[in-house]
Amino acid sequence: MSNPHSPLIDRYGHDAEHLVDVAGYSQLSSMIGRGSCRSFQQTEVAPELIQLLCATALASPTKSDLQQRDIVVLNDPVLKTEIVQLLSGQSWIAEAPCLLVFCGNNRRQRRVHQLRNRPFVNDHLDAFFNAAVDAGVALSAFVIAAEVVGLGCCPISAIRNAPDKVSDLLGLPAHVFPVAGIAVGYPTSTRPTVSPRLPLRATVHTDRYNEDNIDEQIEAYDARRDRQLPYKQQRRADLFGTSTRYGWSEDKARQYAQKERQNFGQFIRAKGFDLT
Repeated sequence: MSNPHSPLIDRYGHDAEHLVDVAGYSQLSSMIGRGSCRSFQQTEVAPELIQLLCATALASPTKSDLQQRDIVVLNDPVLKTEIVQLLSGQSWIAEAPCLLVFCGNNRRQRRVHQLRNRPFVNDHLDAFFNAAVDAGVALSAFVIAAEVVGLGCCPISAIRNAPDKVSDLLGLPAHVFPVAGIAVGYPTSTRPTVSPRLPLRATVHTDRYNEDNIDEQIEAYDARRDRQLPYKQQRRADLFGTSTRYGWSEDKARQYAQKERQNFGQFIRAKGFDLT
């Protein structure tokens, strides 16, 4: 058996320990043990390195080679401050040396149709979905690439809390929309916190979707996560009270018991997308 404190076991529990000795694990362990970074050194990241990481990210897979994703790198400190001010409760972002916004872009595809005098007949939900997924794939590739060169990252979904204001600040035209931000810099710690994940038997399926014993699996995951990485505070205790058994499921249930981004669909429609 390899290191009993393997990041694979830290992440998924002992049900995954049989995978530690599988060929290729040593090459993948750093990815399995990665963690988001929210504390950065105040060391400048070379602009050329950020450009190289963007190039690496945009080399990732893209649906049908449509390349429907763009990256906005925020260099203007005033603009960065304005964006950060929209991200309530996330003041740590202001300390990140670099801030980028990943966008879905269905605008170029429509322009290609105009240039080649071809009808754009797929103006429905899939046009938005493809661009959003393309941006997400590029974001993931950027994170992996950044960590390879010693940087730390944290994606920021809160960029969608005020998508219209973010869009205006970044000058995003019709059919271009923010998907997520990302804070980037050299981390203050070389050991990221490993956030335990749901067991693989709950999220990896063979042939057909299977949710047998899902409640028991969630309960067991709550207990394992509490042992490894207990929550420091309970979400909205003023509204929901305090719980003697506060785990992942209670935290996420509380989070989505409150409305979030209910106007995002309206924003996307205002960008010109037909979501039918």
